[in-house]
Amino acid sequence: MEQYPFIPYEGQQYSTEEMQERMNAFYEYMDQRRSVRDYTDKPIPKEVIEKIIMTASSAPSGAHKQPWTFCVVSDPEMKSAIRKAAEEEEYTNYHGRMSEDWLRDLAPLGTDWKKPFLEVAPYLIIVFKKAYDIGENGEKLKNYYVNESVGLAAGFLLTAIHQAGLVSLTHTPSPMNFLQKLLKRPENERPFLLVPVGYAKEDAQVPKLERKPLEDVTVWFE
Repeated sequence: MEQYPFIPYEGQQYSTEEMQERMNAFYEYMDQRRSVRDYTDKPIPKEVIEKIIMTASSAPSGAHKQPWTFCVVSDPEMKSAIRKAAEEEEYTNYHGRMSEDWLRDLAPLGTDWKKPFLEVAPYLIIVFKKAYDIGENGEKLKNYYVNESVGLAAGFLLTAIHQAGLVSLTHTPSPMNFLQKLLKRPENERPFLLVPVGYAKEDAQVPKLERKPLEDVTVWFE
């Protein structure tokens, strides 16, 4: 196979002082990001969602296969159908499918099987992972490090949403096969993450949480 043409790298470099200032500001901004369940239906320009998707799609991927599809749902009927199907799965989860340990860990967050945000948020972004690609003649084409690649893209997605001044939630109603059926996605695409996107309500509440300190998430070898 022919090699990609190579071009000069045009990244930016900063002085030590600028680097520290930028990272301090970026950390403080990202540390404000929270998972939000209380949305308004205030509209968002489609162009903003498009740029959020393209930012997510700039993530690295195994062999540059970009094994993801972002389904963007704003149609009220489809959002209603997704909510109904998600709540059916979540009801089963909360009433027998989840272990006692799982329910106990979720209890401080105050979550339950009801998911009204799936209809209120102006956009739902459903991230699908491509287990494999399909060639022009219907043949299966291998993708590499699919979960890792799509996980990276999902992280870029959440960062871009926060950068736009919007809020989101990583929703994973398990199992999620109903999303593949409702959105009529091909067999090679599997639902990975359901992300409502919108503005937070003025009276939105989030749990008061503490993130692990640096020493608990880092091991240095110096």
